[in-house]
Amino acid sequence: MTRKLITLMAAGALALGGLTYLHAQGPSAPGPGPKHEHGPGPMHHMENPFDHLSKDLNLTDDQKAKVQPIIDQTKPQLAAIHQEAMQKMQALMESTGAQIRPLLTPDQQQKFDAMKKAHEDMRKSMQEMHDAKKS
Repeated sequence: MTRKLITLMAAGALALGGLTYLHAQGPSAPGPGPKHEHGPGPMHHMENPFDHLSKDLNLTDDQKAKVQPIIDQTKPQLAAIHQEAMQKMQALMESTGAQIRPLLTPDQQQKFDAMKKAHEDMRKSMQEMHDAKKS
Protein backbone atom coordinates (compact mmCIF):
# COMPACT_ATOMS: atom_id res chain seq x y z
CA MET A 1 0.00 0.00 0.00
CA THR A 2 2.77 2.43 0.96
CA ARG A 3 4.73 1.65 -2.20
CA LYS A 4 1.63 2.37 -4.31
CA LEU A 5 1.09 5.70 -2.55
CA ILE A 6 4.69 6.74 -3.04
CA THR A 7 4.51 5.74 -6.70
CA LEU A 8 1.29 7.71 -7.10
CA MET A 9 2.83 10.74 -5.38
CA ALA A 10 5.90 10.57 -7.58
CA ALA A 11 3.81 10.23 -10.73
CA GLY A 12 1.64 13.15 -9.65
CA ALA A 13 4.68 15.28 -8.88
CA LEU A 14 6.21 14.49 -12.28
CA ALA A 15 2.95 15.21 -14.09
CA LEU A 16 2.49 18.47 -12.22
CA GLY A 17 6.10 19.40 -12.91
CA GLY A 18 5.59 18.82 -16.61
CA LEU A 19 2.40 20.84 -16.61
CA THR A 20 4.15 23.64 -14.74
CA TYR A 21 6.91 23.65 -17.35
CA LEU A 22 4.34 23.92 -20.13
CA HIS A 23 2.50 26.64 -18.26
CA ALA A 24 5.73 28.60 -17.84
CA GLN A 25 6.17 28.56 -21.61
CA GLY A 26 3.10 30.78 -21.90
CA PRO A 27 0.08 30.65 -24.17
CA SER A 28 2.15 31.18 -27.30
CA ALA A 29 3.98 27.90 -26.78
CA PRO A 30 3.07 25.30 -29.34
CA GLY A 31 0.81 22.54 -28.12
CA PRO A 32 0.12 19.14 -29.52
CA GLY A 33 0.35 19.02 -33.25
CA PRO A 34 2.73 18.23 -36.05
CA LYS A 35 6.35 17.76 -35.13
CA HIS A 36 8.94 19.93 -36.83
CA GLU A 37 12.38 19.09 -38.07
CA HIS A 38 14.15 20.60 -35.08
CA GLY A 39 11.76 18.82 -32.70
CA PRO A 40 10.53 19.90 -29.31
CA GLY A 41 12.91 21.58 -26.93
CA PRO A 42 13.67 24.93 -25.34
CA MET A 43 14.44 26.67 -28.63
CA HIS A 44 11.32 25.24 -30.24
CA HIS A 45 9.11 26.88 -27.60
CA MET A 46 10.75 30.25 -28.06
CA GLU A 47 10.07 30.49 -31.79
CA ASN A 48 7.24 32.75 -32.92
CA PRO A 49 4.47 30.56 -34.40
CA PHE A 50 4.02 33.00 -37.29
CA ASP A 51 7.73 32.87 -38.15
CA HIS A 52 7.69 29.11 -38.01
CA LEU A 53 4.60 28.85 -40.23
CA SER A 54 6.00 31.42 -42.64
CA LYS A 55 9.32 29.58 -42.93
CA ASP A 56 7.89 26.05 -43.21
CA LEU A 57 5.30 27.02 -45.82
CA ASN A 58 7.50 29.57 -47.56
CA LEU A 59 4.70 32.16 -47.43
CA THR A 60 4.79 35.08 -49.84
CA ASP A 61 4.69 38.65 -48.48
CA ASP A 62 1.02 38.87 -49.50
CA GLN A 63 0.21 35.64 -47.66
CA LYS A 64 2.13 36.83 -44.60
CA ALA A 65 0.11 40.03 -44.55
CA LYS A 66 -3.12 38.01 -44.57
CA VAL A 67 -2.03 35.31 -42.12
CA GLN A 68 -0.58 37.58 -39.40
CA PRO A 69 -3.93 39.22 -38.45
CA ILE A 70 -5.56 35.79 -38.19
CA ILE A 71 -2.86 34.63 -35.77
CA ASP A 72 -3.04 37.90 -33.81
CA GLN A 73 -6.82 37.57 -33.51
CA THR A 74 -6.48 34.04 -32.13
CA LYS A 75 -3.90 34.81 -29.42
CA PRO A 76 -6.32 36.19 -26.78
CA GLN A 77 -8.64 33.21 -27.23
CA LEU A 78 -5.78 30.77 -26.89
CA ALA A 79 -4.51 32.60 -23.80
CA ALA A 80 -7.97 32.41 -22.19
CA ILE A 81 -8.31 28.69 -22.94
CA HIS A 82 -4.81 28.07 -21.62
CA GLN A 83 -5.49 30.01 -18.41
CA GLU A 84 -8.76 28.16 -17.80
CA ALA A 85 -7.12 24.78 -18.38
CA MET A 86 -4.27 25.64 -16.00
CA GLN A 87 -6.72 26.67 -13.28
CA LYS A 88 -8.67 23.43 -13.69
CA MET A 89 -5.49 21.34 -13.58
CA GLN A 90 -4.27 23.15 -10.48
CA ALA A 91 -7.60 22.60 -8.71
CA LEU A 92 -7.53 18.91 -9.65
CA MET A 93 -3.97 18.47 -8.41
CA GLU A 94 -4.81 20.22 -5.12
CA SER A 95 -7.86 17.99 -4.66
CA THR A 96 -5.76 14.92 -5.41
CA GLY A 97 -3.11 15.96 -2.89
CA ALA A 98 -5.78 16.66 -0.26
CA GLN A 99 -7.11 13.12 -0.73
CA ILE A 100 -3.68 11.48 -0.64
CA ARG A 101 -2.14 13.34 2.31
CA PRO A 102 -4.43 11.88 5.04
CA LEU A 103 -3.52 8.37 3.89
CA LEU A 104 0.17 8.94 4.61
CA THR A 105 2.16 8.37 7.76
CA PRO A 106 3.45 11.50 9.56
CA ASP A 107 6.91 10.98 8.00
CA GLN A 108 5.38 10.59 4.54
CA GLN A 109 3.23 13.67 5.09
CA GLN A 110 6.35 15.65 5.95
CA LYS A 111 8.07 14.46 2.76
CA PHE A 112 4.89 15.07 0.75
CA ASP A 113 4.68 18.64 2.10
CA ALA A 114 8.36 19.21 1.28
CA MET A 115 7.82 17.91 -2.26
CA LYS A 116 4.82 20.19 -2.67
CA LYS A 117 6.77 23.21 -1.40
CA ALA A 118 9.74 22.42 -3.66
CA HIS A 119 7.41 22.12 -6.62
CA GLU A 120 5.71 25.41 -5.79
CA ASP A 121 9.09 27.13 -5.40
CA MET A 122 10.13 25.76 -8.80
CA ARG A 123 6.87 26.93 -10.36
CA LYS A 124 7.30 30.43 -8.93
CA SER A 125 10.90 30.57 -10.13
CA MET A 126 9.89 29.50 -13.63
CA GLN A 127 7.08 32.08 -13.64
CA GLU A 128 9.53 34.81 -12.60
CA MET A 129 11.88 33.76 -15.41
CA HIS A 130 8.98 33.75 -17.89
CA ASP A 131 7.86 37.21 -16.71
CA ALA A 132 11.41 38.55 -16.97
CA LYS A 133 11.63 37.38 -20.59
CA LYS A 134 8.49 39.38 -21.39
CA SER A 135 10.00 42.59 -20.02
